[in-house]
Amino acid sequence: MTDYVLSCCSTCDLTKDYLESRNIHYVYFNYYLNDYPCKDDFGKTNAPADLYAKMLAGADVKTSQVSVGEYMESWRPLLAAGKDILHPCLALGISGTYQSACTARDQLALEFPERKVIVIESTAASGGYGLLMDKLADLRDEGMALEDLAAWTETHKLEVHTWFIQTDLTFLIRGGRISKAAGILGGLLNICPVICLEADGTLGVREKVRTRRKAFKRQVDIMAGLCKNGFDYSERVIITHTENLPDAKAVADMVKGKFHKIKGDDVLISPVGATIGCHLGPGAVVLNFWGKARELKHEL
Repeated sequence: MTDYVLSCCSTCDLTKDYLESRNIHYVYFNYYLNDYPCKDDFGKTNAPADLYAKMLAGADVKTSQVSVGEYMESWRPLLAAGKDILHPCLALGISGTYQSACTARDQLALEFPERKVIVIESTAASGGYGLLMDKLADLRDEGMALEDLAAWTETHKLEVHTWFIQTDLTFLIRGGRISKAAGILGGLLNICPVICLEADGTLGVREKVRTRRKAFKRQVDIMAGLCKNGFDYSERVIITHTENLPDAKAVADMVKGKFHKIKGDDVLISPVGATIGCHLGPGAVVLNFWGKARELKHEL
């Protein structure tokens, strides 16, 4: 039995039930819908379909990172119970929540000098963040010590790959995640940009593919070129989506058809939470897998 707690933010885009089944503690991100504060609480406040319908109807959405006080409130009972904490954060290139977590860690150290809180910048987001947490839960369950698990995370975090396909770039442009020029070009030419999470945690447009179906196929082909052991890949794959289960299932079928060592339950499909969803908008499919360490290569 380990004497520490694995913690993450709701932006890992795994379901509440799944996180609890893996004994992973979580902290809610925040967002504003027409200036009304909401929690990124696995769709409890706003179901994904309702959120995206409001966005498409013109609702104003803004995301807000976890505050120092929210981290402290979430972690304090764990520390008081005698547990140490390992908390990988959402990628710094997407959110400044890492700094909030570090400040909360430092303040809690004054209250609990005998306890440890280790905060790591994961460089991951959405299902890639979830994929990392799932692996850390495996290693914890195998008995890996806190400091060893933290070191493992730092060594291997760039091996998590996250590749997005989204044909409607409205919300990515609105949020400043990709350039307006790239978005207009894609809309005019029926081009689907193939977007990855870069090594610095920002988004980069790596390729531009005509038609949605070809883009999904290219997404899986990219996985074949980058994943561990090529076509003999046998680790978990997480596919997240923004109210687009049919295409997520289609990509899952492509993955299972190409990588024959992957078992059916090794491909997990999960909805994207509100924080990431507010930036992606409806219709996206995100493929997350383990591969060679990511390198920075922007093309925006």
